[in-house]
Amino acid sequence: MTPDIVGSYSTRAAEYIGHLGSMEAVHPSDRELVTSWATSAGGPLLDAGCGPGHWTAHLAGRGLDVRGIDPVSTFIDHARQTWPGVPFSAASIDSLPDPADSYAGVLAWYSLIHHSPAELRAALTEIARVVRPGGRLLVGFFLGSDGVEPFDHEVVTAYRWPATRLADELHDAGFEVVETHTRVGAAPRPRPHGAVAARLAG
Repeated sequence: MTPDIVGSYSTRAAEYIGHLGSMEAVHPSDRELVTSWATSAGGPLLDAGCGPGHWTAHLAGRGLDVRGIDPVSTFIDHARQTWPGVPFSAASIDSLPDPADSYAGVLAWYSLIHHSPAELRAALTEIARVVRPGGRLLVGFFLGSDGVEPFDHEVVTAYRWPATRLADELHDAGFEVVETHTRVGAAPRPRPHGAVAARLAG
Protein backbone atom coordinates (compact mmCIF):
# COMPACT_ATOMS: atom_id res chain seq x y z
CA MET A 1 0.00 0.00 0.00
CA THR A 2 1.51 3.31 -1.08
CA PRO A 3 2.00 6.26 1.31
CA ASP A 4 -0.80 8.24 -0.33
CA ILE A 5 -3.26 5.37 0.20
CA VAL A 6 -2.16 5.01 3.83
CA GLY A 7 -2.59 8.77 4.24
CA SER A 8 -6.09 8.67 2.75
CA TYR A 9 -7.15 5.93 5.16
CA SER A 10 -5.50 7.72 8.09
CA THR A 11 -7.46 10.88 7.32
CA ARG A 12 -10.77 9.00 7.29
CA ALA A 13 -9.94 6.34 9.88
CA ALA A 14 -12.54 7.43 12.43
CA GLU A 15 -15.28 7.45 9.78
CA TYR A 16 -14.19 4.04 8.50
CA ILE A 17 -14.13 2.56 12.01
CA GLY A 18 -17.59 3.93 12.73
CA HIS A 19 -19.16 2.49 9.58
CA LEU A 20 -17.21 -0.73 8.99
CA GLY A 21 -15.13 -1.50 12.07
CA SER A 22 -17.35 -4.11 13.70
CA MET A 23 -18.74 -7.54 12.92
CA GLU A 24 -22.24 -6.04 12.94
CA ALA A 25 -21.33 -4.34 9.65
CA VAL A 26 -20.28 -7.64 8.04
CA HIS A 27 -22.55 -9.42 5.58
CA PRO A 28 -23.78 -12.74 7.08
CA SER A 29 -22.49 -14.80 4.15
CA ASP A 30 -19.05 -13.21 4.51
CA ARG A 31 -18.99 -14.00 8.22
CA GLU A 32 -19.86 -17.63 7.52
CA LEU A 33 -17.32 -17.99 4.70
CA VAL A 34 -14.37 -16.43 6.52
CA THR A 35 -15.10 -18.19 9.80
CA SER A 36 -15.40 -21.58 8.11
CA TRP A 37 -12.23 -21.02 6.12
CA ALA A 38 -10.26 -19.93 9.17
CA THR A 39 -11.38 -22.75 11.46
CA SER A 40 -10.32 -25.32 8.87
CA ALA A 41 -6.85 -23.85 8.23
CA GLY A 42 -5.23 -25.93 10.96
CA GLY A 43 -2.59 -23.51 12.21
CA PRO A 44 -1.58 -19.88 12.81
CA LEU A 45 -3.33 -17.24 10.74
CA LEU A 46 -2.46 -13.74 9.55
CA ASP A 47 -5.15 -11.14 8.94
CA ALA A 48 -3.16 -9.11 6.40
CA GLY A 49 -4.58 -5.62 6.12
CA CYS A 50 -6.77 -6.05 9.18
CA GLY A 51 -8.04 -2.45 9.25
CA PRO A 52 -9.76 -1.73 12.59
CA GLY A 53 -9.16 -5.33 13.67
CA HIS A 54 -12.69 -6.70 13.96
CA TRP A 55 -12.05 -9.79 11.82
CA THR A 56 -8.88 -10.61 13.76
CA ALA A 57 -10.70 -10.26 17.05
CA HIS A 58 -13.64 -12.32 15.79
CA LEU A 59 -11.37 -15.20 14.81
CA ALA A 60 -9.37 -14.93 18.04
CA GLY A 61 -12.67 -15.16 19.89
CA ARG A 62 -13.23 -18.50 18.18
CA GLY A 63 -10.05 -19.76 19.82
CA LEU A 64 -7.85 -19.43 16.72
CA ASP A 65 -4.19 -18.43 16.70
CA VAL A 66 -4.39 -15.21 14.67
CA ARG A 67 -2.67 -11.84 14.48
CA GLY A 68 -3.52 -8.73 12.51
CA ILE A 69 -1.32 -6.28 10.63
CA ASP A 70 -2.14 -3.02 8.89
CA PRO A 71 -0.04 -0.07 7.67
CA VAL A 72 -2.51 2.50 9.05
CA SER A 73 -1.33 3.22 12.59
CA THR A 74 -4.69 4.68 13.62
CA PHE A 75 -6.34 1.35 12.85
CA ILE A 76 -3.72 -0.54 14.86
CA ASP A 77 -4.06 1.83 17.82
CA HIS A 78 -7.83 1.34 17.77
CA ALA A 79 -7.53 -2.44 17.50
CA ARG A 80 -5.07 -2.68 20.40
CA GLN A 81 -7.27 -0.52 22.63
CA THR A 82 -10.48 -2.33 21.70
CA TRP A 83 -9.12 -5.89 21.87
CA PRO A 84 -6.06 -5.77 24.18
CA GLY A 85 -5.64 -9.55 24.25
CA VAL A 86 -5.28 -9.88 20.48
CA PRO A 87 -1.89 -9.32 18.76
CA PHE A 88 -1.80 -6.42 16.28
CA SER A 89 1.15 -4.68 14.66
CA ALA A 90 1.78 -1.98 12.08
CA ALA A 91 3.09 -3.54 8.87
CA SER A 92 2.42 -3.65 5.16
CA ILE A 93 1.10 -6.57 3.16
CA ASP A 94 3.78 -5.68 0.60
CA SER A 95 6.62 -6.31 3.07
CA LEU A 96 5.55 -8.72 5.79
CA PRO A 97 7.75 -8.89 8.91
CA ASP A 98 7.57 -12.68 9.17
CA PRO A 99 9.91 -15.54 8.28
CA ALA A 100 9.07 -17.86 5.42
CA ASP A 101 6.47 -20.56 6.09
CA SER A 102 5.07 -18.78 9.16
CA TYR A 103 1.36 -19.29 8.58
CA ALA A 104 -1.15 -21.99 7.80
CA GLY A 105 -3.37 -19.33 6.28
CA VAL A 106 -3.51 -15.68 5.30
CA LEU A 107 -6.72 -13.67 5.13
CA ALA A 108 -6.55 -10.80 2.64
CA TRP A 109 -10.10 -9.54 3.03
CA TYR A 110 -10.44 -6.49 0.76
CA SER A 111 -6.87 -5.56 1.61
CA LEU A 112 -5.63 -5.93 -1.98
CA ILE A 113 -8.36 -3.83 -3.60
CA HIS A 114 -6.10 -0.79 -4.04
CA HIS A 115 -3.27 -2.73 -5.71
CA SER A 116 -3.09 -2.03 -9.41
CA PRO A 117 -2.48 -4.95 -11.80
CA ALA A 118 1.20 -3.95 -11.87
CA GLU A 119 1.42 -4.07 -8.07
CA LEU A 120 -0.65 -7.11 -7.21
CA ARG A 121 1.87 -9.78 -8.24
CA ALA A 122 4.49 -8.57 -5.75
CA ALA A 123 1.94 -8.58 -2.91
CA LEU A 124 0.78 -12.11 -3.72
CA THR A 125 4.37 -13.31 -3.96
CA GLU A 126 5.07 -11.84 -0.53
CA ILE A 127 2.00 -13.59 0.90
CA ALA A 128 3.15 -16.86 -0.68
CA ARG A 129 6.52 -16.44 1.04
CA VAL A 130 4.99 -16.51 4.53
CA VAL A 131 2.46 -19.31 3.86
CA ARG A 132 3.48 -22.90 4.53
CA PRO A 133 3.42 -25.34 1.60
CA GLY A 134 -0.17 -26.49 1.30
CA GLY A 135 -1.29 -23.47 3.33
CA ARG A 136 -4.30 -21.36 2.50
CA LEU A 137 -5.19 -17.89 1.27
CA LEU A 138 -8.61 -16.25 1.21
CA VAL A 139 -8.97 -13.06 -0.83
CA GLY A 140 -12.03 -10.83 -0.70
CA PHE A 141 -12.39 -8.39 -3.61
CA PHE A 142 -14.73 -6.33 -5.76
CA LEU A 143 -15.85 -8.44 -8.67
CA GLY A 144 -15.57 -7.20 -12.26
CA SER A 145 -16.57 -8.70 -15.58
CA ASP A 146 -14.77 -6.82 -18.36
CA GLY A 147 -11.13 -6.79 -17.37
CA VAL A 148 -9.55 -5.07 -14.39
CA GLU A 149 -11.41 -1.81 -13.81
CA PRO A 150 -10.43 1.10 -11.53
CA PHE A 151 -13.29 2.85 -9.76
CA ASP A 152 -13.84 5.61 -7.23
CA HIS A 153 -13.84 3.85 -3.88
CA GLU A 154 -15.06 5.90 -0.89
CA VAL A 155 -11.48 6.41 0.32
CA VAL A 156 -9.19 6.11 -2.71
CA THR A 157 -9.17 4.43 -6.14
CA ALA A 158 -9.78 0.67 -6.01
CA TYR A 159 -10.01 -2.06 -8.64
CA ARG A 160 -12.61 -4.60 -9.75
CA TRP A 161 -11.19 -7.95 -10.85
CA PRO A 162 -12.81 -10.70 -12.90
CA ALA A 163 -12.48 -13.91 -10.89
CA THR A 164 -10.65 -15.64 -13.74
CA ARG A 165 -8.08 -12.85 -13.99
CA LEU A 166 -7.45 -12.91 -10.25
CA ALA A 167 -7.11 -16.71 -10.43
CA ASP A 168 -4.38 -16.27 -13.04
CA GLU A 169 -2.49 -13.91 -10.74
CA LEU A 170 -2.80 -16.35 -7.85
CA HIS A 171 -1.55 -19.20 -10.04
CA ASP A 172 1.48 -17.17 -11.10
CA ALA A 173 2.28 -16.54 -7.42
CA GLY A 174 2.23 -20.27 -6.67
CA PHE A 175 -1.36 -20.78 -5.52
CA GLU A 176 -3.99 -23.21 -6.73
CA VAL A 177 -7.57 -21.92 -6.65
CA VAL A 178 -9.84 -24.15 -4.55
CA GLU A 179 -13.16 -22.33 -4.85
CA THR A 180 -14.70 -19.01 -5.82
CA HIS A 181 -17.69 -17.28 -4.22
CA THR A 182 -19.70 -14.32 -5.52
CA ARG A 183 -22.56 -12.21 -4.21
CA VAL A 184 -24.20 -8.87 -4.97
CA GLY A 185 -24.15 -6.21 -2.29
CA ALA A 186 -27.34 -4.68 -0.92
CA ALA A 187 -28.65 -1.29 -2.00
CA PRO A 188 -27.72 1.52 -2.13
CA ARG A 189 -24.36 0.09 -3.30
CA PRO A 190 -25.18 -3.19 -5.05
CA ARG A 191 -21.59 -3.87 -6.04
CA PRO A 192 -20.71 -7.44 -7.02
CA HIS A 193 -18.35 -9.00 -4.49
CA GLY A 194 -16.06 -11.99 -4.84
CA ALA A 195 -13.93 -14.28 -2.69
CA VAL A 196 -11.30 -16.74 -3.85
CA ALA A 197 -9.95 -19.51 -1.62
CA ALA A 198 -6.58 -20.84 -2.74
CA ARG A 199 -3.91 -23.27 -1.56
CA LEU A 200 -0.15 -22.83 -1.90
CA ALA A 201 1.29 -25.51 -4.12
CA GLY A 202 3.90 -27.83 -2.69
